[in-house]
Amino acid sequence: MSGLPREILKWIQSLDLTHTVRNTRRDFSNGYLVAEIFSWYFPQEVTMHSYENGTSLKTKLGNWEQLQRFFLNQGFDIPKDIVEGTIHCKPRAAAMLIEKVYTILTNRSVKVTVIEDEPDFSDRRYQTQLPAHARSTASMAIKNNLANTELVTDPDRILCQQKAQSIINNHIEHRRQERTDDPKRFGIRPTLGELCPRLAPRQNIDHKKYKDKEELVNQMLEEDSSMTKDPSQQFTEIQVNQLPGNNMYPSMHNSAFYSTVR
Repeated sequence: MSGLPREILKWIQSLDLTHTVRNTRRDFSNGYLVAEIFSWYFPQEVTMHSYENGTSLKTKLGNWEQLQRFFLNQGFDIPKDIVEGTIHCKPRAAAMLIEKVYTILTNRSVKVTVIEDEPDFSDRRYQTQLPAHARSTASMAIKNNLANTELVTDPDRILCQQKAQSIINNHIEHRRQERTDDPKRFGIRPTLGELCPRLAPRQNIDHKKYKDKEELVNQMLEEDSSMTKDPSQQFTEIQVNQLPGNNMYPSMHNSAFYSTVR
Protein backbone atom coordinates (compact mmCIF):
# COMPACT_ATOMS: atom_id res chain seq x y z
CA MET A 1 0.00 0.00 0.00
CA SER A 2 2.98 2.29 -0.48
CA GLY A 3 2.27 5.61 -2.15
CA LEU A 4 -1.06 6.32 -0.38
CA PRO A 5 -1.47 8.82 2.46
CA ARG A 6 -2.38 7.56 5.91
CA GLU A 7 -5.87 9.08 5.86
CA ILE A 8 -6.71 7.22 2.63
CA LEU A 9 -5.43 3.96 4.11
CA LYS A 10 -7.75 4.37 7.07
CA TRP A 11 -10.65 5.17 4.75
CA ILE A 12 -10.07 2.03 2.64
CA GLN A 13 -9.86 -0.15 5.75
CA SER A 14 -13.13 1.31 7.05
CA LEU A 15 -14.97 0.16 3.90
CA ASP A 16 -14.37 -3.52 4.75
CA LEU A 17 -13.61 -4.60 1.17
CA THR A 18 -13.81 -8.26 0.18
CA HIS A 19 -10.10 -8.36 -0.71
CA THR A 20 -7.29 -6.84 1.32
CA VAL A 21 -5.23 -4.30 -0.56
CA ARG A 22 -1.55 -5.30 -0.38
CA ASN A 23 -0.16 -3.87 -3.61
CA THR A 24 -1.73 -0.67 -4.89
CA ARG A 25 -0.64 -1.03 -8.52
CA ARG A 26 -1.67 -4.68 -8.84
CA ASP A 27 -4.87 -4.80 -6.75
CA PHE A 28 -6.57 -1.78 -8.35
CA SER A 29 -5.56 -2.52 -11.95
CA ASN A 30 -8.58 -4.68 -12.85
CA GLY A 31 -11.08 -2.14 -11.45
CA TYR A 32 -12.94 -4.64 -9.25
CA LEU A 33 -12.01 -2.99 -5.94
CA VAL A 34 -12.72 0.44 -7.42
CA ALA A 35 -16.20 -0.73 -8.35
CA GLU A 36 -16.68 -2.16 -4.84
CA ILE A 37 -15.70 1.21 -3.31
CA PHE A 38 -18.29 3.04 -5.42
CA SER A 39 -20.91 0.38 -4.64
CA TRP A 40 -20.81 1.46 -0.98
CA TYR A 41 -21.86 5.01 -1.97
CA PHE A 42 -23.97 4.18 -5.07
CA PRO A 43 -25.49 0.73 -4.46
CA GLN A 44 -28.22 1.20 -7.06
CA GLU A 45 -25.92 2.33 -9.88
CA VAL A 46 -22.95 0.00 -9.24
CA THR A 47 -23.89 -3.66 -8.80
CA MET A 48 -21.01 -6.04 -8.13
CA HIS A 49 -22.47 -8.97 -10.06
CA SER A 50 -21.61 -7.07 -13.26
CA TYR A 51 -17.91 -7.04 -12.44
CA GLU A 52 -15.40 -9.87 -12.47
CA ASN A 53 -12.33 -10.17 -10.28
CA GLY A 54 -9.79 -11.46 -12.80
CA THR A 55 -6.30 -10.67 -14.03
CA SER A 56 -6.73 -11.04 -17.80
CA LEU A 57 -6.64 -8.00 -20.03
CA LYS A 58 -10.14 -8.74 -21.30
CA THR A 59 -11.49 -8.68 -17.74
CA LYS A 60 -9.72 -5.42 -16.94
CA LEU A 61 -11.03 -3.68 -20.05
CA GLY A 62 -14.58 -4.92 -19.40
CA ASN A 63 -14.63 -3.69 -15.80
CA TRP A 64 -13.15 -0.30 -16.62
CA GLU A 65 -15.51 0.19 -19.56
CA GLN A 66 -18.47 -0.08 -17.16
CA LEU A 67 -16.77 2.20 -14.63
CA GLN A 68 -16.03 4.88 -17.22
CA ARG A 69 -19.68 4.89 -18.32
CA PHE A 70 -20.65 5.32 -14.68
CA PHE A 71 -18.15 8.19 -14.25
CA LEU A 72 -19.56 9.90 -17.32
CA ASN A 73 -23.16 9.61 -16.13
CA GLN A 74 -22.32 10.94 -12.66
CA GLY A 75 -20.05 13.71 -13.98
CA PHE A 76 -16.96 12.55 -12.09
CA ASP A 77 -13.74 14.12 -13.31
CA ILE A 78 -11.36 11.16 -13.57
CA PRO A 79 -8.90 11.61 -16.47
CA LYS A 80 -8.60 8.83 -19.01
CA ASP A 81 -4.81 8.76 -18.85
CA ILE A 82 -4.95 7.94 -15.12
CA VAL A 83 -7.36 5.08 -15.85
CA GLU A 84 -5.11 3.73 -18.60
CA GLY A 85 -2.06 4.04 -16.35
CA THR A 86 -3.91 2.04 -13.65
CA ILE A 87 -4.84 -0.68 -16.15
CA HIS A 88 -1.22 -1.06 -17.29
CA CYS A 89 0.17 -0.88 -13.70
CA LYS A 90 2.12 2.30 -14.31
CA PRO A 91 3.95 3.88 -11.35
CA ARG A 92 1.85 6.37 -9.32
CA ALA A 93 -1.22 5.87 -11.56
CA ALA A 94 -3.27 3.77 -9.12
CA ALA A 95 -2.31 6.03 -6.20
CA MET A 96 -3.47 9.13 -8.09
CA LEU A 97 -6.71 7.37 -9.02
CA ILE A 98 -7.52 6.43 -5.41
CA GLU A 99 -6.70 9.97 -4.27
CA LYS A 100 -9.23 11.36 -6.79
CA VAL A 101 -11.83 8.78 -5.78
CA TYR A 102 -11.30 9.68 -2.11
CA THR A 103 -11.76 13.40 -2.88
CA ILE A 104 -14.93 12.76 -4.91
CA LEU A 105 -16.63 10.45 -2.41
CA THR A 106 -15.64 12.10 0.87
CA ASN A 107 -15.38 15.71 -0.32
CA ARG A 108 -12.02 15.98 1.44
CA SER A 109 -8.78 17.21 -0.06
CA VAL A 110 -5.51 15.34 0.15
CA LYS A 111 -2.36 17.22 1.04
CA VAL A 112 -0.09 16.97 -2.01
CA THR A 113 3.66 17.33 -1.39
CA VAL A 114 4.68 17.64 -5.06
CA ILE A 115 2.51 19.51 -7.56
CA GLU A 116 2.83 18.09 -11.09
CA ASP A 117 1.69 19.94 -14.19
CA GLU A 118 1.27 16.67 -16.07
CA PRO A 119 1.04 13.20 -14.48
CA ASP A 120 4.29 11.31 -14.89
CA PHE A 121 3.74 7.54 -14.92
CA SER A 122 7.35 6.62 -15.65
CA ASP A 123 10.02 5.33 -13.28
CA ARG A 124 12.01 8.58 -13.51
CA ARG A 125 11.57 9.38 -9.81
CA TYR A 126 12.77 5.91 -8.83
CA GLN A 127 15.76 6.09 -11.18
CA THR A 128 16.95 9.37 -9.67
CA GLN A 129 17.13 7.69 -6.26
CA LEU A 130 19.48 4.98 -7.52
CA PRO A 131 23.28 5.37 -7.77
CA ALA A 132 24.65 6.21 -11.20
CA HIS A 133 25.94 2.69 -11.94
CA ALA A 134 22.59 1.05 -11.08
CA ARG A 135 20.33 3.13 -13.33
CA SER A 136 18.63 1.51 -16.28
CA THR A 137 19.88 1.59 -19.85
CA ALA A 138 17.80 2.69 -22.83
CA SER A 139 16.51 -0.83 -23.55
CA MET A 140 15.68 -1.41 -19.88
CA ALA A 141 13.87 1.95 -19.75
CA ILE A 142 11.61 0.82 -22.61
CA LYS A 143 10.94 -2.48 -20.86
CA ASN A 144 10.07 -0.76 -17.56
CA ASN A 145 7.88 2.01 -19.00
CA LEU A 146 6.13 0.26 -21.90
CA ALA A 147 3.94 -2.60 -20.72
CA ASN A 148 2.99 -5.54 -22.91
CA THR A 149 -0.68 -4.78 -22.35
CA GLU A 150 -0.18 -1.40 -24.02
CA LEU A 151 1.05 -3.11 -27.16
CA VAL A 152 -2.08 -5.29 -27.16
CA THR A 153 -4.58 -2.50 -26.52
CA ASP A 154 -2.86 -0.20 -29.03
CA PRO A 155 -2.35 -2.32 -32.18
CA ASP A 156 -1.20 0.72 -34.16
CA ARG A 157 2.53 0.23 -34.74
CA ILE A 158 3.18 3.93 -35.32
CA LEU A 159 1.66 4.81 -31.95
CA CYS A 160 3.76 2.16 -30.19
CA GLN A 161 6.88 3.43 -31.96
CA GLN A 162 6.10 6.96 -30.82
CA LYS A 163 5.78 5.79 -27.21
CA ALA A 164 9.10 3.94 -27.41
CA GLN A 165 10.80 6.93 -29.04
CA SER A 166 9.48 9.23 -26.33
CA ILE A 167 10.96 6.96 -23.65
CA ILE A 168 14.33 6.94 -25.46
CA ASN A 169 14.30 10.74 -25.79
CA ASN A 170 13.64 11.15 -22.07
CA HIS A 171 16.44 8.70 -21.30
CA ILE A 172 18.90 10.56 -23.55
CA GLU A 173 17.96 13.90 -21.99
CA HIS A 174 18.47 12.45 -18.52
CA ARG A 175 21.91 11.12 -19.47
CA ARG A 176 22.86 14.47 -20.98
CA GLN A 177 21.91 16.15 -17.72
CA GLU A 178 24.07 13.65 -15.82
CA ARG A 179 27.07 14.53 -18.00
CA THR A 180 26.50 18.20 -17.29
CA ASP A 181 26.16 17.72 -13.53
CA ASP A 182 29.10 15.32 -13.11
CA PRO A 183 31.64 15.80 -15.97
CA LYS A 184 34.48 14.11 -14.06
CA ARG A 185 32.66 10.80 -14.02
CA PHE A 186 32.45 10.77 -17.81
CA GLY A 187 35.96 12.14 -18.37
CA ILE A 188 34.78 15.28 -20.15
CA ARG A 189 37.61 17.73 -20.80
CA PRO A 190 37.06 21.50 -20.88
CA THR A 191 36.76 23.13 -24.28
CA LEU A 192 39.16 25.72 -25.70
CA GLY A 193 36.65 28.44 -24.93
CA GLU A 194 36.56 27.41 -21.30
CA LEU A 195 40.36 27.31 -21.11
CA CYS A 196 40.83 30.79 -22.64
CA PRO A 197 41.67 33.50 -20.09
CA ARG A 198 39.04 36.10 -19.44
CA LEU A 199 40.15 39.73 -19.23
CA ALA A 200 39.01 41.57 -16.16
CA PRO A 201 36.57 44.45 -16.75
CA ARG A 202 37.79 48.05 -16.59
CA GLN A 203 37.89 49.21 -13.01
CA ASN A 204 38.68 52.90 -13.55
CA ILE A 205 35.45 53.79 -15.39
CA ASP A 206 32.45 54.87 -13.40
CA HIS A 207 29.49 53.77 -15.52
CA LYS A 208 27.04 55.74 -13.38
CA LYS A 209 28.91 58.97 -14.16
CA TYR A 210 28.31 58.70 -17.91
CA LYS A 211 24.62 58.76 -18.72
CA ASP A 212 25.13 58.83 -22.47
CA LYS A 213 26.71 55.96 -24.37
CA GLU A 214 28.64 58.35 -26.58
CA GLU A 215 30.31 59.96 -23.58
CA LEU A 216 31.35 56.56 -22.28
CA VAL A 217 32.80 55.53 -25.66
CA ASN A 218 34.72 58.80 -25.99
CA GLN A 219 36.15 58.39 -22.51
CA MET A 220 37.32 54.86 -23.35
CA LEU A 221 38.96 56.08 -26.59
CA GLU A 222 40.78 58.85 -24.74
CA GLU A 223 42.12 56.39 -22.21
CA ASP A 224 43.33 54.05 -24.97
CA SER A 225 45.06 56.89 -26.81
CA SER A 226 46.71 58.12 -23.62
CA MET A 227 48.05 54.63 -22.92
CA THR A 228 49.76 54.51 -26.35
CA LYS A 229 51.54 57.83 -25.82
CA ASP A 230 54.97 57.30 -24.31
CA PRO A 231 57.26 60.36 -23.76
CA SER A 232 60.37 58.17 -24.00
CA GLN A 233 59.66 57.45 -27.66
CA GLN A 234 60.71 59.92 -30.37
CA PHE A 235 59.44 60.02 -33.92
CA THR A 236 61.17 61.41 -37.01
CA GLU A 237 59.64 62.21 -40.37
CA ILE A 238 60.92 60.39 -43.46
CA GLN A 239 60.25 61.74 -46.92
CA VAL A 240 59.56 59.06 -49.57
CA ASN A 241 59.73 60.10 -53.23
CA GLN A 242 57.98 58.32 -56.07
CA LEU A 243 60.08 56.24 -58.44
CA PRO A 244 60.51 57.72 -61.92
CA GLY A 245 58.17 56.33 -64.58
CA ASN A 246 55.71 54.84 -62.04
CA ASN A 247 52.40 56.68 -62.01
CA MET A 248 50.33 53.88 -60.51
CA TYR A 249 50.21 55.47 -57.08
CA PRO A 250 50.37 59.26 -57.50
CA SER A 251 48.96 59.82 -54.06
CA MET A 252 52.10 58.35 -52.51
CA HIS A 253 54.29 61.10 -53.98
CA ASN A 254 55.97 63.08 -51.23
CA SER A 255 53.84 61.28 -48.63
CA ALA A 256 55.16 61.17 -45.08
CA PHE A 257 55.72 57.92 -43.24
CA TYR A 258 56.73 57.77 -39.64
CA SER A 259 58.96 55.30 -37.92
CA THR A 260 59.85 54.90 -34.30
CA VAL A 261 63.41 55.65 -33.21
CA ARG A 262 64.29 53.95 -29.99
